[in-house]
Amino acid sequence: MASSHEIPLSSPLGFLTANPISNAVSDAYRSFSDRRAKLGLTNPGTVETLSKEVQREVSLTNYMHTGLRADVTKAMSLSPLFQVSHQFAMGEHMKPYAFAALLGTNNVFLQGSMDNDGVLSTRLNFRWWNPSLVTKTQFQIGSPQDVTSIEQEYTGSDFTSSVKALNPSCLEGGLTGIYIFSHLQSITKRLSLGIESVWQRPTLSQPPESATSYSMRYKTEDWIAAAQLHAGQGALNATYWRKVTDKVQAGVDMTLQVAPSPDGLMGGLQKEGVTSIGIKYDFRTSTYRAQVDSKGKLGILLERRVLAPVTMSFCADVDHVAQNAKIGVGITIEAGGEELQAQQEALGAQPSLNIPF
Repeated sequence: MASSHEIPLSSPLGFLTANPISNAVSDAYRSFSDRRAKLGLTNPGTVETLSKEVQREVSLTNYMHTGLRADVTKAMSLSPLFQVSHQFAMGEHMKPYAFAALLGTNNVFLQGSMDNDGVLSTRLNFRWWNPSLVTKTQFQIGSPQDVTSIEQEYTGSDFTSSVKALNPSCLEGGLTGIYIFSHLQSITKRLSLGIESVWQRPTLSQPPESATSYSMRYKTEDWIAAAQLHAGQGALNATYWRKVTDKVQAGVDMTLQVAPSPDGLMGGLQKEGVTSIGIKYDFRTSTYRAQVDSKGKLGILLERRVLAPVTMSFCADVDHVAQNAKIGVGITIEAGGEELQAQQEALGAQPSLNIPF
């Protein structure tokens, strides 16, 4: 019996499916899909999050700040998720004030913020009729250079593909901007291979440039190794993450780059690189991170939950080569209120939202 998606044989277009060539292709695809399903492969993530265990969990890059910072967040609703926050700061490379709001449902993720200089930043992710198809957009307006980012991501059972455009335009009579295509595929239950291609042309007066990078990720129960080779730039980034215990994680991040010497062709190649080693401890009410790199920089971060809605943080960065140090202190207050607690009790054991972050 033909499915609802097949063309009936009585249709004038029935010959498209009722011929030896289409039958052979259909049988080959069905056989390939059955064999791939029997392998039991899982989704490997994305090329962008290839080394997320090291760079997001252990590394201090996304957590360090200098000076004083205070974040006040109030959740208005849990389903749909809606919260607002006020951010105050006094320090290097930080805006004095910013207001942000967040809305999340099973199909929509919307986040916006505006600082004291009037710079508006927004993120909008939308999941289509197919749960595997997600559109991600980012806009920044009011800064010296406005930014527009549009990405289409497809998450399969054993792969993830995406197409991304940064500041795309054709108003000058030709195509300008940055365009990125990436694909990460599970080969075995532990090994994943990926590729990323970049094409960019800032203006029509400049020739287009392209580059390709190759990725690898190997995952076991308690350690993960990942590497990305930028062939055109002569750069290699490799990370290693290990779960030491249930509360201790360690990671190594290494970046090597080979570039022509400033002296020209007679100067040969110049090699540059940096390696950092970090560790993360999770205690009952606090989290401790420490990191040291090959250039003599030492950093630490301590986050401690003083009360249920209040978290204090202290970070320090010491550069022994440059002989300088930076210190940061922060406080985070998360307010919910009695209405939010009542809503949480009313939801009970309902499944949590699958927000397309």
